Amino acid sequence: MPKIPGWEDPGRVLIAPSILSANPAQLADGVGLAEEAGADLLHVDIMDGHFVPNLSFGPGLVEALSSQTHLPTEVHLMVDNPGAMIPLFADAGANLLIFHRETSPHCHRHLDEIRRRGCLSGIAYNPSRSLADLPLLMDVLDLVVIMGVNPGFSGARFIPQTVQRVRQACEMVAGTGIRIAVDGGVDLSNAQELREAGASLLVSGSCLFSSEDPAATVAFLRG
Repeated sequence: MPKIPGWEDPGRVLIAPSILSANPAQLADGVGLAEEAGADLLHVDIMDGHFVPNLSFGPGLVEALSSQTHLPTEVHLMVDNPGAMIPLFADAGANLLIFHRETSPHCHRHLDEIRRRGCLSGIAYNPSRSLADLPLLMDVLDLVVIMGVNPGFSGARFIPQTVQRVRQACEMVAGTGIRIAVDGGVDLSNAQELREAGASLLVSGSCLFSSEDPAATVAFLRG
């Protein structure tokens, strides 16, 4: 498995800035800002225009980022056919690959393939998706992502019920070493509540890239 600094420390909250919220004409500057601010990972949203309405990046960008930054790359596949995308992004240098539970009836197989390709594995649950089948996936899982918004757009409003879903997920994975992440709507107003609920990885985009003091923002998010 790839080494992500701090991953095996259960007391450390990891911060992953979403490059989607950086200035698209100056992505290199956005990566540099994330590094200087003390982020732990770089979050890259991949959108296909089907599972979510927007289009974003491809394997070429992930490969370029992986060669230009010391930050591990967390790739979030918001796509209808994750099975076809996993090999492409693993080969491009992703350290952690996430796809959505809704997108495949073969989640266990896909998670196992992610690990076999040398990446950490993650699965994301949309706000309306039940967590009931999570126990069936735990033997091939490193990260559970609780979506705080309906995915597809940067800057969407945080759904308050996310906090309780984080608590539920944490109870389900207790003792396994699986981390719980929150993606979408994470900012200075809810980070402490999410940490107290058990989240140990926070994805933040607009909050960080619009901050006048990104390092202070990362420190506050981490707690």
